[in-house]
Amino acid sequence: MRRLLLALPFALLPLAVAHAHDEHDHDHAHGTLGAHEHGVAKLNAVLDGNTLELELDSPAMNLVGFEHAASSDADKAKVAAVRQQLEKPLQLFGLPATAGCKEDQQALESPLFGDTAKADDDGDAHEHGHQHSDIGAHYQLTCANPEKLTQVDLAPLFKAFPATQKINVQLIGPNGQKGVEATPAKAAVVF
Repeated sequence: MRRLLLALPFALLPLAVAHAHDEHDHDHAHGTLGAHEHGVAKLNAVLDGNTLELELDSPAMNLVGFEHAASSDADKAKVAAVRQQLEKPLQLFGLPATAGCKEDQQALESPLFGDTAKADDDGDAHEHGHQHSDIGAHYQLTCANPEKLTQVDLAPLFKAFPATQKINVQLIGPNGQKGVEATPAKAAVVF
């Protein structure tokens, strides 16, 4: 596990460089918002031995439909319902049953969940006067038969959160590293 976590920064270096470039050039008119773009989420999937780590980062708008602090009962109920969905990764990520994956650990964070971290990196207010809020989910699973884990189907995630139109996926596994773009029409990503 330690080797996996040490390798991750190097493996994701191309994404960091692209992010830095986007951050420098982003414009607050509609279009490119660098790291925070409504309808677009990011997923890192790392398979190392029998350990699968999944890290989802999404604008709150994609998951709950808003980014402001939940003050009304309806908003609080929506945040609670989304948190419950995110607490069940085996229902959100379609993994082959033959791989025998079981959840070991999870961590969810967002200002909407009462966390103070996870606001948009640059802290700028959006053009409509509100802060960007992201939701982050990190899962660690152990797979009894990792050789059977050839793909991750994101269709259940797209179905649960229909405002998510695209997921930029960074995969690291036995066949190396690659980046792919998943959409509702092309939801399966292959290691």
